Amino acid sequence: MPAASLTRPVAVAGLLLLTACGTQEANSRGDSSSQPRGPGPTEIASARPCPVESTGASTTPRPSASLRDKSDGLVDGVTIITVGDGPRACAQFQVTNHEAEPFTYTIGFTAQSASGEALANTEQTVASVPPGRTVRRTVVLDDLPGAPADGGGVKITKVRGVPADEAPASAGSCPASGVRVHADEGSAAMGLRAVSLRLENCGTRVTRLDGYPRLQLLDDDHKPLGGVRILHGGSAIATGTGADGAPQPLAVRPGERAYAVLVWRNTVANGTAEPAHAPYVRVRAKPGAAPVMVTPELDIGTTGRVGIGPWKKDETPGGGARRPSASGTPGVPGS
Repeated sequence: MPAASLTRPVAVAGLLLLTACGTQEANSRGDSSSQPRGPGPTEIASARPCPVESTGASTTPRPSASLRDKSDGLVDGVTIITVGDGPRACAQFQVTNHEAEPFTYTIGFTAQSASGEALANTEQTVASVPPGRTVRRTVVLDDLPGAPADGGGVKITKVRGVPADEAPASAGSCPASGVRVHADEGSAAMGLRAVSLRLENCGTRVTRLDGYPRLQLLDDDHKPLGGVRILHGGSAIATGTGADGAPQPLAVRPGERAYAVLVWRNTVANGTAEPAHAPYVRVRAKPGAAPVMVTPELDIGTTGRVGIGPWKKDETPGGGARRPSASGTPGVPGS
C-alpha cells in the first residue's frame, strides 16, 4: 500500500472520540416520519442542530463559527450535511446503508484549519443501520485540541462498515456467544505491523480455545482476498512480536481474557503484482464460533502472507493484553 494510506495502527493510534449529540432512536411506530419519501432512503433517525450546552472542557458557548465541509461530497455512503450550524463548532452527517442487511459503520473525521492543515483526527461509530435506510448524527468539534476556527472545516477521511451481527465489541452488553472479540490499535515500525486480537469471556460458561484463531481476509467490498497465505506463528514474518510460541489448549473462564497477535509486513517489490490490501478480517475464535469482523487494515504489500499467533491467556493486571510490538522487541502491557 502507498505510504499515504496508513494502516489502522498508525492512523488510529492518536484518535480522540468526538462527542455524539442529539441522536434519536429509530422510529418503529410506522408514522409518516419513518416512511420513504420518493425513491430515496428514509431517514429513521435525526440529529438536532449543534448544542448550546457544553459536553466537554469548554464551558462558554462561542459565536457560531464559519466552518466548511471539506469532504468533496459522498464518501462510501456517508456525507456531511451541515457544518457549524449553531454556537459550537460541529458537523451533522448522515449514513446510508446500501447493503442487504443491517450494518455498523465507523467513520473517521479530520478537523482542518483554514489552510487545510490537519488539526485533529477522530472516529465515530453508528451502530445497526437497517438496510436501505439513512440515519443522521452530529459530532462536536469544540472539544478537540486545536478545534477549527472560522474558515476551517471537517473532512471525512475513512468509512468502514461491518455486518451488525458481526460487529466487534470491547465493552457493553455480552453477545449471545458469551465472548467479546475485537482488535486493538496495534503498532507499526519500518514496514512491520502487529495487531492483537483480544477475547474476553463475558458469559457464564468456560470458553475453550484450541490453538489459533480462524481468519478470513476480506477486501474493500467484503469479498475474500485471494493470493495471501495465513501462516501459523509469526516467526516467518518477524520475531519478538508476541505471535511466537506453540499453541496450548486454553480454558478461559468467565471474566478472563486471551489474545492472539496478527503480524505482517508492508513491503512492495518493484515489477511484481499489485499490492494487496485487506481492510477487513473475519475472525472465528475457534471452529464453529460466531464470526466477528475487525478492521486491522492489512496493507500486505506484495509479500503475500500474514502470520497469526496462538491464543494465549492474558494474565496482565486488570486483564489488559500484551500490546504487540513491531520493533522486534516484546510487547508491553496494554490497557
